[in-house]
Amino acid sequence: MKILLFAMNGSYSHTCLAVYCLRNALEREGFTPKILEANLRDRRDAVLQSLYDERADIYSFSCYIWNIEEMLALSCDLKALLPSAKIIFGGPEASFGIDRFERVAYIDHIVCGEGESVLPKLCTAIESRETPERVIKGEKSYAMGDEGVLYRDGDYEAGKMLYYESSRGCPYNCAYCLSSAESGVRTKSVEQTLSDLLEFEKLSSDIKIIKFVDRTFNCDRKRASAIWRALADEKYTKNYHFEICASLLDEESFSVLSKLPKGKIQLEVGLQSTNPDTLEEVSRHIDSAQVISAVKRLHEMGNMHIHLDLIAGLPYESYERFKHSFNEAYFCCHMLQLGFLKLLHGTRLRKDAQKYGMVYSCRPPYNVLSTADISRDELFRLSLIADLLDRYYSSERFSRCLAFAVPKAKSPFDFYDKLLDYI
Repeated sequence: MKILLFAMNGSYSHTCLAVYCLRNALEREGFTPKILEANLRDRRDAVLQSLYDERADIYSFSCYIWNIEEMLALSCDLKALLPSAKIIFGGPEASFGIDRFERVAYIDHIVCGEGESVLPKLCTAIESRETPERVIKGEKSYAMGDEGVLYRDGDYEAGKMLYYESSRGCPYNCAYCLSSAESGVRTKSVEQTLSDLLEFEKLSSDIKIIKFVDRTFNCDRKRASAIWRALADEKYTKNYHFEICASLLDEESFSVLSKLPKGKIQLEVGLQSTNPDTLEEVSRHIDSAQVISAVKRLHEMGNMHIHLDLIAGLPYESYERFKHSFNEAYFCCHMLQLGFLKLLHGTRLRKDAQKYGMVYSCRPPYNVLSTADISRDELFRLSLIADLLDRYYSSERFSRCLAFAVPKAKSPFDFYDKLLDYI
């Protein structure tokens, strides 16, 4: 029986860790699945032809907010061409949008949640000509262990970003995030993690960056420090990206990070807002001043690339109040990402959207269009400012010009606001 695991990535440089996790799980049960990855810039008819050429018995689609529309279109056409093939949808968008997909006739099965334990069972049932349930709940009992790095030579091309998972779950319950839908964190040991990272060194093609997909890498501070300390060794030659909670950094963390070779790691910090009422309402229990102080300290070390996130459209944050968040965050990082609230299926903010006067797109990625606190016109203007920020500031192509010009404006936000008018 032929099984194809299909992923559609946001860009050429990305890969999809989920399909490699599933390949590993299926191979352990005696299957020999094949992986096919495409990206959103590929021609749809060419991607469809690649899927059709495989003539697989089972097609498993890994679905996210950025690719779900393409996945639906491709699977519809594929089912018309190969009516006997089984179409399986999984991933976050399928897991939390069950009502939508249950009405889609060409989807044979929907796997909700973690698929490593249940997909092999489903494939076994299909191979045995049994009649499995259409909606199958994933088993959270999946334990992180010796699965390794999951990539092999031939899986990717040189220069791509590869992903690694050393923990699963998040200790926090932010109202806009899918990680809040489940509780608990499972981690690999320090020893296993470092052993896995050495496996990346054995891959023959050049790797641009290894990005940890852990939602909060340093939720266990001692574990995080032990891994960072080990990465100072020259045998770890890659660039490593971590998403961290800056509030959890202690003196040991700062000391370890300060000693790392320049350019070896990148840190991403989710600030989201500096409005205490907003942070309280979305259950993000951080002290924004403490976060900014920690991020500035990291930035001043000069040996790491620091990425800071803001989200526009959160409850109780008006256009004027968002300016404060922007200005407070601006001078303490290399890359400031101005993102926009997305009301994802399964999150508390989506359920409570009416409470906050939120109008949002009915199509993925479900961007908020306006709220009781910020108008459509204001959010659109922020989206234009976000484009300028990416092009001039986060690209780091104009660092000397901005270092000269921005301090001459009334505030960083005022500079970009006026630049937008000028352009």
